[in-house]
Order: sequence, then structure tokens, then C-alpha cells
Amino acid sequence: MSAARPAVLVVGAGDATGGAIARRFAREGHVACVARRRAERLEPLVRRIESEGGAARAFGCDAREEDEVVAMVETIEAEVGPLEAVVFNIGGNVRFDITETTARVYHKVWQMSAFAGFLTGREAARAMRPRGRGTIIFTGATASVRGGAGFAAFSGAKFALRSLAQSMARELGPEGIHVAHTVIDGAIDTDFIRDNFPERYALRDRAGILDPEHIADAYWQLHCQPRDAWTHELDLRPWLEQF
Repeated sequence: MSAARPAVLVVGAGDATGGAIARRFAREGHVACVARRRAERLEPLVRRIESEGGAARAFGCDAREEDEVVAMVETIEAEVGPLEAVVFNIGGNVRFDITETTARVYHKVWQMSAFAGFLTGREAARAMRPRGRGTIIFTGATASVRGGAGFAAFSGAKFALRSLAQSMARELGPEGIHVAHTVIDGAIDTDFIRDNFPERYALRDRAGILDPEHIADAYWQLHCQPRDAWTHELDLRPWLEQF
């Protein structure tokens, strides 16, 4: 890997959306730095990126731990290349009735979906600020803008992440750093949806659920936007989705 090549960091690079985003940026010449708590679970994604002609590096990182996030970003900047884009893609979508939501559940969801986003965004800004350029994208959900019954923990965390993105955009935009927040409003074509929501998954043949590859295309387009026409918030939903 050449230090001259730009890098993208995808925190929460799973088998669907995060992996598709990493692959999309890798096809454009970025070194895809992919992260999740257990690095060995990223091996299939790294192999796929490399088989498609791209370059990738896996990082085992608990994004809730400050020292681990700091060390990961410092390693990328020192050993891989300049971070041109950082995507925070950790979910945390769980459903509990309010009286069954324990303090432990609420705190864990907040750590995953909000606090980890803060740590990732802060370290991205520290790397990008001296260069005066870069893109930081936070993946949100329907819960980012509308709290639903049973989703007090998840919507609280996603509201916080959206607010973080807004604050960072106002602070970093004038310095040349594009901060965006996406609202992914709808089911995504994943094994989880297929196995747990077969009726919803059946809409796949009608383009009724989100294709991770198309989400990744939208993220790449955000990164490529000219400075005179930046999008801060982008909502993506299938044409059949009610909102």
C-alpha cells in the first residue's frame, strides 16, 4: 500500500451496507480500512475487495473505547494513507417496551450508536482539519427523526448522532470538511431481513427494499460533491416506503 493513496475508514463494516460502502470506495482507488470489534470477521470482505482489484486493511476496534479509536486513526494516517473519507455505520437497532428497557440496554445502545460516533467523528476531524478537506458521513435511520414505540433507546441514540452531525457540519464545513448525515428509511437487503421479515423481504423483487450497493453509490456521490453544492442530510427510501 502506498502512503500516497487516499484512505477511507468504514466503522461498522458488516456484510451489507458497510461492506458495500468500503467496496465502492475501493473501486475508486481508495484503500478501504474496515473496522469492527473482531477483525477476523472482516476477512471475507477484505478478500472480496482484493479480488475486485482493490486494497483493504482490517482493524479490530471497539469504537466505544477512546484509546482504540485514537490508535486506529493514527495507524491509518501513519501506515496506510491520508483519510479522505470516514463513514460511521454502527447500528444498534433493538426493540424493548419502555418498562422493559434496562439502564444497561439504554446505555449500551447509546454507546454504540452515539458515543462511538462522537469518537469516530472527532478523530476524523483531527486527521482532516490540517489538510482542509475530507468527508465524514454518519449513517442514521428513521429513528433519527422520529421516535417509534419500543425504540426509546435506539431513537435517543440516533437523535444524538444526528445532532452531532449537525454541530460538526457547522463547525467543520467552513474549514473544507464535508459532514453529512443519511437517513436510511426502510428495510435493507440483508440476511437478517430475509430470515426475520420474509413478507418485507418479498418486496425485494419489486425494488421495495434498499439495495446496499445503491446506498454505497449515494455515499460515494456525497463524497464527490463540489463544495458549492454540499448535501448535509440525505434520506434514502424505497419507492414503496410510507413516510
